[in-house]
Amino acid sequence: MLRFVRALGLVLLLAGGPLLVSPPASAHTAAPVKSPAPAKAPDRSADGLTQIGGGTGIIFRMSPGPEDPQALYVCTLTAVGRDAAGRLVGLTNAHCFIDDQGRKLVGEKVYRDSSPAGTAAAPAPLTESRPDLTTGVIGTVTYVSTPNNLLNLGPKGLDYAVIELDESRVAPTDTVGETTIRTIGAPPANGVRMCKQGHRTGLTCGIKLGTHGIWFTHLIWTNGGDSGSPVVVDGALVGNAWGAQHSSAMQDIIAELNAAGGVGAGFHLAF
Repeated sequence: MLRFVRALGLVLLLAGGPLLVSPPASAHTAAPVKSPAPAKAPDRSADGLTQIGGGTGIIFRMSPGPEDPQALYVCTLTAVGRDAAGRLVGLTNAHCFIDDQGRKLVGEKVYRDSSPAGTAAAPAPLTESRPDLTTGVIGTVTYVSTPNNLLNLGPKGLDYAVIELDESRVAPTDTVGETTIRTIGAPPANGVRMCKQGHRTGLTCGIKLGTHGIWFTHLIWTNGGDSGSPVVVDGALVGNAWGAQHSSAMQDIIAELNAAGGVGAGFHLAF
């Protein structure tokens, strides 16, 4: 028998099989894999590289392996840019790369999700997510921050992770789906309409509500697999969506990256 548990938008589907986490506030989404949909061919740059950017779906933690995954995790890139050392890096949510024992999965290999992106009305089926094996591994996780810990007593964090990308395989793009990111800015005033671009539910929009501790809140809908989605206002990237209608401000994330140093410090858009 299936049992549903709801808290702050968190929906856990508990059954005899694997745990499916498919809420706005989910830490990540694990799903059993069945018959895949046809893969979406990657967009290519002029030099033949796979284009990725804020809103691109990513796949990782596949078992038994990427060639025939029976379980996997999916999230969305917040942004692609360069750090102060010139490295091409991607950002997403920290909770995507923290396992059930609380271990940070630095070193995890990341693939592009080759399944077609979904919409709010027709979310991309989790069982159809597949790694883009033609492009191969697009990057490696180099840093995982403190996650949001909204639903537990753990320390509250900005919930971001850094992926060092492989420039022999991927190139940055400023446009994914219906969203173009031109600059980085501060969250707007309360009541201003913002939008997110996620792989699971595509473009969804809602107004900014206010702040909650170190985060800002809004009425933007997200679902499992949208974790990490860029939150954008008029082409300005203002935050990363991590669920429960909460986001962390990009300017705060960049300031923390700069203070920590290493891969990702000095992050700026790559186009």
